[in-house]
Amino acid sequence: MGVREHILELQDVCITLNGQTIVEINRTIKAGEVLTVMGPSGSGKTSLLAYIAGFLASAFQASGRIVIDGKDVSELPAEQRKAGLLFQDPMLFPHLSVGENLRFGIPQGHTNKQELVMHSLQEIGLAGYADRDPGTLSGGQAARVALMRLLLSRPRVVLLDEPFSKLDAALRSEIRLQVFERLRKASLPTILVTHDPADAVAANGQVFQI
Repeated sequence: MGVREHILELQDVCITLNGQTIVEINRTIKAGEVLTVMGPSGSGKTSLLAYIAGFLASAFQASGRIVIDGKDVSELPAEQRKAGLLFQDPMLFPHLSVGENLRFGIPQGHTNKQELVMHSLQEIGLAGYADRDPGTLSGGQAARVALMRLLLSRPRVVLLDEPFSKLDAALRSEIRLQVFERLRKASLPTILVTHDPADAVAANGQVFQI
């Protein structure tokens, strides 16, 4: 079975706060493409991701359509939009082992979850880490586990909120390349929020300046 190609359309999206427009965007992100959204802190970058994912704070007002695979999801609850998110922190569950963190991402009804977990760990260079406490992982290892958990959840779009900002320079370059390579391989439309021009260069896609 081939990888399904997804597409994300932001149609006349406008987000306002206290009557002031903070984001206006009209873009299409195709399968495997990365749209980089740049701007200073407080400019509305994270609010845009929140609107797409379905959890924009009530203080904001938003209009326009979010269309995923031809379907308007603007009014759907977050869990039905199937947007995968990565943040500055990997946000691994501390009470679960590394393997259990990955298992958590696998949708209900999937058979052979344990086999999939073991294969996934091998794929990210962490074979034998299933029983490890996530608190013992290095920054790069935790980032790889968080990415794999996201991919195992079978998202239709991916939203990255400065996921590389807490990594040191050498590790940031390595993890960045791994993330973009895997997202392209999975044919997932991706939006990256960042203030780092090097992230935009590595993403090698459209850039939207707020």
